[in-house]
Amino acid sequence: MKIIAIGHNYREHNKELDCENPEEPVVFLKPDTALLRNNKPFFIPDFTHELHYETELIVRINRLGKNIAPRFACRYYSEVGLGVDFTARDLQRELRAAGKPWELCKGFDGSAVVSEFVPLDRLGNVQQLSFRLDINGRTVQQGNTADMIFSVDELIAYVSRFFTLKIGDILFTGTPVGVGKVEIDDRLEGYIGNEKMFDFKVK
Repeated sequence: MKIIAIGHNYREHNKELDCENPEEPVVFLKPDTALLRNNKPFFIPDFTHELHYETELIVRINRLGKNIAPRFACRYYSEVGLGVDFTARDLQRELRAAGKPWELCKGFDGSAVVSEFVPLDRLGNVQQLSFRLDINGRTVQQGNTADMIFSVDELIAYVSRFFTLKIGDILFTGTPVGVGKVEIDDRLEGYIGNEKMFDFKVK
């Protein structure tokens, strides 16, 4: 099982990070040890002092595929969920400045929070889904998949040029504007529309 993640897929988020909008999807991977499921607590690692949340729609692949055409990509998923791509922002800045890869700041243990998956036919058009993150009862990040630079189907088609997609692979589709720092004892609750997808604490 692979965790495939997309960076810089929302224009307003790129502005807040002072990044240009990409001409092609920005792709990176997380190992399966990054998975955090079932509302288990997230423990802030000792190598960062600026741990950021990035709330994202996630998609679970349901068939084997390679070199998938965009018009057929919708056949490769039927469920979506909500995830958090935790990022050691201070470490990311150091790695970028040195021209090094992102894995250390993105792929550490527990850095990929994954909710339960919900049938898409219960939620509606995958490109018209609103989602949000509440911390300690206050909404801190919200977005809509309509604002993606690259749609879910475009992402699946692009990624499948390089990696064979397998059943159970998870695609993180990028985060909207509003990322920020988490602290010990924060409670994170994520929603797609009005449906709660996850609820866990930071330790």
